[in-house]
Amino acid sequence: MEIMVKQKTIKNEISLTGVGLHTGKEVTMTFKPAPINNGFTFVRVDLQGQPVIEADANYVVNTQRGTNLEKLGVKIQTPEHVLAAVVGCDLDNIIIELNASELPIMDGSSKYFVEAIEKAGIEEQDANRNVYVVKEVISFTDEATGSEILVMPSDEYQVTTMVDFGTKVLGTQNATLKSLSDFKDEIASSRTFSFLHELESLLEHGLIKGGDLNNAIVYVDKEISESTMENLKKAFGKDEISVKPNGVLDNLTLHYPNEAARHKLLDVIGDLSLIGVRIQGKIIANKPGHFVNTQFAKKLAKIIKIEQRNHVPVYDLNQEPLMDIHKIMSMLPHRPPFLLIDRIIEMSDRHVVGLKNVTMNENFFVGHFPEAPVMPGVLIVEAMAQTGGILVLSTVPDPENYLTYFMKIDNVKFKHKVLPGDTLIFKCELISPIRRGICHMQANAYANGKLVTEAELMAQIARKQ
Repeated sequence: MEIMVKQKTIKNEISLTGVGLHTGKEVTMTFKPAPINNGFTFVRVDLQGQPVIEADANYVVNTQRGTNLEKLGVKIQTPEHVLAAVVGCDLDNIIIELNASELPIMDGSSKYFVEAIEKAGIEEQDANRNVYVVKEVISFTDEATGSEILVMPSDEYQVTTMVDFGTKVLGTQNATLKSLSDFKDEIASSRTFSFLHELESLLEHGLIKGGDLNNAIVYVDKEISESTMENLKKAFGKDEISVKPNGVLDNLTLHYPNEAARHKLLDVIGDLSLIGVRIQGKIIANKPGHFVNTQFAKKLAKIIKIEQRNHVPVYDLNQEPLMDIHKIMSMLPHRPPFLLIDRIIEMSDRHVVGLKNVTMNENFFVGHFPEAPVMPGVLIVEAMAQTGGILVLSTVPDPENYLTYFMKIDNVKFKHKVLPGDTLIFKCELISPIRRGICHMQANAYANGKLVTEAELMAQIARKQ
């Protein structure tokens, strides 16, 4: 069952400075409050026009050594630890300003980002959270690596990761997050890690310039040669480096025996934020990595988009209506043949649902293809507007003294024909709160279990002269 929760953002802006792990460049990152339905967005303040890049799986261009986004040539590198923190702090909307392409690595975990967000404060917003409730198992497998990730129905968002790198030093590990409320204490401080054989290659290719031994756990999975030891000392500016009995370089002490699995879980949360909506379901990831995570995010985002586009709300049409035709006529100034709604089924302060039975007796069928009657699209839009008019007129004590006028119609799409015998259901939801009698809403019309028309409408009520 989906539980309605309000969207959240931060109260105040807050900045952190660090270096990018791969670029080695110093970067200042600022978290800023964001409006409702903004989601997570990055702003490159160092570039002309301050371009915005949404945290969207479709912008993933590369997953080597981290998740990398690119939109119109503008890059965001390794955002996964910051995104994990944002999700872990239960936020829906945030603007992340950067003066470089790569986010700061800090200590290789999400800990400092969580602390900054908590310091900035969290506040609820006047809109419900968009949550996708998982109803069946959805999975993705990377045949090349055997990595698999799936989501199954659950009462809340949960994640389990299982890792197996086929090395003695780091055997099979798993980690589980039963509730996002545990993220800060159980997952946030888990740091990124690398194997010695990967480190050698990265050092040779001039990568991990910002890496020092304070922001990555290094698992030693092979004998260290003298030359490698010297390279490591030079790269990390250390006089001495040794290997602990547990096979980890002596720069760091593990926070948890299964810190690697916990960090992989952190990465999964960050990468799956790129889906763009909250998930109510249990994620199980076997040998996760940025490639399989982001491919799964793309697949799930596509499924959600199709489902939401085709989602038809179900209403009991046999129930007593909230408003019959007499009540509607007492509110709306329209009269037959231009009154295009028969009932109001449901209404709250943010939405309204209306109904029209389309019959062959409609006067417009006389001229609108009498041999092949089709309800004119403009009249469907008008009917949706009249439904929305009920919502905005219900905010004044004397609706009979007002008229409603169109101000704007955007993004109108006609998807299916409406024919005699169809029952049209109109659902109008506020995009922003009603102010000064102006109503901005998303309107959808459904018939025969399908979305037939959609539009963004803006209307204003004005007192009769």
